[in-house]
Amino acid sequence: MLPCYVLLDLETTGGSPVNDRITEIAAVRMEGGREVARWSTLVNPGCTVSPFIESLTGISTAMVATAPPFAEVAPQLMALLDDAVLVAHNVRFDHGFLLNEFARADMALRAKTLCTVRLSRALYPQHRSHGLDAIMQRHGLSTTARHRAMGDVDVVSQWLQQAETELGADHVAQQALALLQGSAALPPQLETHVGDIPETPGVYRFYGEGTLPLYIGKSIKLRSRVMAHFQAATREAREMRISQEICRVEWTETAGELGALLLEARLIKDQQPIYNRQLRRETTLCAWRLEDQPKTRPLVKLIRGEELNPREFDRLYGVYRSKNQALSSLRELADTHTLCLQSLGLESGKGRCFAQQIGRCKGVCCGLEAPEVHWLRLKLALAQQQLQVWPHPGKIGLREYNARTGRTDIHLFDQWCHLATVHDEGDLEDALTSSAPALAFDLDTYRLLLKHLSGSGKPGVELIRFPARD
Repeated sequence: MLPCYVLLDLETTGGSPVNDRITEIAAVRMEGGREVARWSTLVNPGCTVSPFIESLTGISTAMVATAPPFAEVAPQLMALLDDAVLVAHNVRFDHGFLLNEFARADMALRAKTLCTVRLSRALYPQHRSHGLDAIMQRHGLSTTARHRAMGDVDVVSQWLQQAETELGADHVAQQALALLQGSAALPPQLETHVGDIPETPGVYRFYGEGTLPLYIGKSIKLRSRVMAHFQAATREAREMRISQEICRVEWTETAGELGALLLEARLIKDQQPIYNRQLRRETTLCAWRLEDQPKTRPLVKLIRGEELNPREFDRLYGVYRSKNQALSSLRELADTHTLCLQSLGLESGKGRCFAQQIGRCKGVCCGLEAPEVHWLRLKLALAQQQLQVWPHPGKIGLREYNARTGRTDIHLFDQWCHLATVHDEGDLEDALTSSAPALAFDLDTYRLLLKHLSGSGKPGVELIRFPARD
């Protein structure tokens, strides 16, 4: 198949290359089509083997108790892999464990890898399943040591020999070499051809077997970012879980990074991918509204959700992602600026508040401070958190142009809200004249737009001001 390669299989205490450990290694080195070395060993993982893993592999805690730790067998395995391609069924799993184990032993593994799951897909595209059990059944292969390292290595070896007999050794070698050119890092079950993903700005979506995405991300170089996920799977548990579930990748190109950020935020809030921890739908956004009359009690009111009207931002302060966060911020502000907790609605009762009794309030609650003075001090304390009023008389556009692709995106905004993204003058006119539904405030869009309007955003984005329309 290849001039020099090592067929390898591992048994482990679990599926995470970061947290779990190797319990058994088997390797067969092939040179010029001949087996030149065969080696296997149990490995002491330094932890117990769970009952589930023991029932699956037959390897128990007692069996590995006297086995050598990985650090002792690492030099022998490294010598076996020297100048050889590492070949395994779902090689990313085995390669990930080896990378972490060698790193713990202060050794660096540098080996090209070839996945026989992907090779099976390339050689037998008419079949849907390419797991080892499916291959054994389809090709009439057998072993008395399934889920033991050397037993599984022998099954893969038998399959490779049968494939060469059925399809020709040259064809198998040709497909193996094609896969060797950078695709071995891909999840074996991935149906999407990564080479089709463009190196342009945009948003990518990872899907499993269902219709809802597992993860949504953005990048100015889509293909490179997608590949970075797969390469990180050997080091990060979340990336490993995504790689184990992903079946296909879909993407949408944009003219630039601003369009990608806007689209990513909208899609994540609409579709709620399970692996996106940030940019989720803001169902509990709230802000403090300062009352106009100094004698009003309480002086501030919590405004939530759809009540967050950008046209009232001159009276709103925040924004907070929860009521608890808003209350905590207000208490901290009161403590820092000796404000009255009663007047803020943070403490019930009448007369001297507790903070005044311990010298942390100047006494607006008991007539020692004028309400107008206290109101002014509160307003000054809140000033740094005040939301910015929309600085334009009407709608604006931010135009992005990509000289490489020739794509133009015009992002239309009003009152800090993203109304639409259009690509030509006709669509722009329709968007400007349409009677859009009530605007919903979005914190991520607000912060993103603030950066661009203040000049701290990415260069190459042109501001277009539209006259106010009746």
